[in-house]
Amino acid sequence: MDNSEWINLGEAAEFIGVHPTTMRAWADKGEIPSQRTPGGHRRFRREELEAWMEAQSRSQQAGAQLIMQNTLGQARMKLTEGNLSGQEWYQQLDEQLRAAHQHNGRRLLQLIMRYTSSNGRDEAALEEARQIGRDYEEMGRTNGLSLADTVRAYLFFREFLFQTIYDMTEASGSGGPTDWGQIRRLAGNFTDEVLLALVEAHPCKPAQD
Repeated sequence: MDNSEWINLGEAAEFIGVHPTTMRAWADKGEIPSQRTPGGHRRFRREELEAWMEAQSRSQQAGAQLIMQNTLGQARMKLTEGNLSGQEWYQQLDEQLRAAHQHNGRRLLQLIMRYTSSNGRDEAALEEARQIGRDYEEMGRTNGLSLADTVRAYLFFREFLFQTIYDMTEASGSGGPTDWGQIRRLAGNFTDEVLLALVEAHPCKPAQD
C-alpha cells in the first residue's frame, strides 16, 4: 500500500468535512470505499474520496435543479394558463386543442432546459422541439387559425419559456451576466428553431396568374 495515497479515519473525516463517527458508519455500510490494515485500522484513498464527493455534489445539484425546475415551471405555467382566457386566438380553440397547447408548453419547457443544460449539444431535444413547432402549425390550421394567429400563440408561450428560464437561473444563483447571456443565447436559438419549423410547415397557397 502506497502510504502517500492513503489517509486514516480522522484525516478522511476532516477531508470530507464530517465527524469521524459518521465517517466510520459510512465505511461500515460500504457507502464510502475503504480498506483495513493488517492491524484492523481503516484507511481511505484520497482520490476515491474526491470521486465520492464529486458524485455527491452532482447528485445534490441534479436533485435541487429538478425540484427548482418543477416548482418554478409549474408556478409559471399556472400563471400563464390564467392569462390565456384574454387571448383572442385562445378563445377560438376547443377544449382538446387548449389542453394540447398547454401540454406542448410544458414539454417545451422540459426540452429547453435539456438543451441549455447540454450547452446546445442535445440535438434530440432540438428535433423534438421542431416537431412541436410543426404540431403548433397543424393545430392552428385545423382549428381555423391564420398563420399569424398561430405564430401569436407560439410567441405567447415563448415569453413564458424565457421568463421561466430566467427565474430558474436567478433561483440557482448562476444569473451573472456571462451565465445569463449564454443561457439566453441558447434559449433564443432553441425557440427560433421551433418558430421556423412552425412557419415552414404551413402550406403555401399557389400563386395566382
